[in-house]
Amino acid sequence: MQKHTIERSPADPATELRLELTRRIAAFVGLAENRATDIPGLTLHRRTGTTAPCSMTYQPSVTVIAQGRKRVDLGQTSFVYGPSQFLLTSVDLPVISRIVEATEQAPCLALSLKIEMPVVRELLSCEEIQKTAKSSDNPAMSAGEATADFLDACCRLVRLLETPQDIPFLGGLIQQEIIYRLLQSAEGARLRSIATLGEQSHRTAKAIAWIRANYAKPLRVEDLAEAAAMGISTLHHHFRVLTSMSPLQYQKQLRLQAARQRMVTDGLDAASAAFEVGYESASQFNREYSRFFGQPPMRDVRSLRSVGAPPLESLSAPQSV
Repeated sequence: MQKHTIERSPADPATELRLELTRRIAAFVGLAENRATDIPGLTLHRRTGTTAPCSMTYQPSVTVIAQGRKRVDLGQTSFVYGPSQFLLTSVDLPVISRIVEATEQAPCLALSLKIEMPVVRELLSCEEIQKTAKSSDNPAMSAGEATADFLDACCRLVRLLETPQDIPFLGGLIQQEIIYRLLQSAEGARLRSIATLGEQSHRTAKAIAWIRANYAKPLRVEDLAEAAAMGISTLHHHFRVLTSMSPLQYQKQLRLQAARQRMVTDGLDAASAAFEVGYESASQFNREYSRFFGQPPMRDVRSLRSVGAPPLESLSAPQSV
């Protein structure tokens, strides 16, 4: 498995901004694990210990770690990122996520900001946006070092929570600045290409969005390629580049995650959950579920309930690409 681990120099000039971000996130999140804020798309996170691997789907977003360390597995690629680092996700991606460094004294503190593709396109239409080199072989997820300018914008965004009357006017402007900083970075090249009409990455993202919205329906790759205006082999290649998996593997992970959520939150039995997410064979569902989550469906659900597992991320409607 590939691993991308970024080490930050202790002499990084962004240290003071990172410490400020740590203090502000800690103050606003309190004792909660997750806190949605009055700023659209901004969520604050706190964990006081390491966590077991959790299967979920990341939407287009950027997560910034102020303190602690996190690991996210996308297919066979692993991203490990820590203080003053970020993880950029450019399309909906099923991943395995876990906290790998956190204590009661020094909890893992982070912010997540949802990325709206219309905002990305609006910024790309500005002549002032410098054209960076395009990347054709990186997945739609990347980890990078947060610059002082980037962290400064993040601090100002969180600081707005102290003056909620300023959020309607300044919130959107600061979010645009954060996205601008990402687009100017090497890690933003994939986001740029996905947002650009006519690019192969954009066409592939349309195929990803279709599966995301229709994961319970039968999938014919031929129809998917036609909808994306791409050849089958071309779609397979670019789909695997973006997601580190094939279209069928992507659909399978979405189905298994959705079934798990229905069993945990709605109390469905394994067979009912299997049929709801598109499986025609309960035995096939049991085999694939056991292989993916490590134990049979109902045993897994009982384990989650016994440890008081947090609610699983829901499968919400995909963003337009």
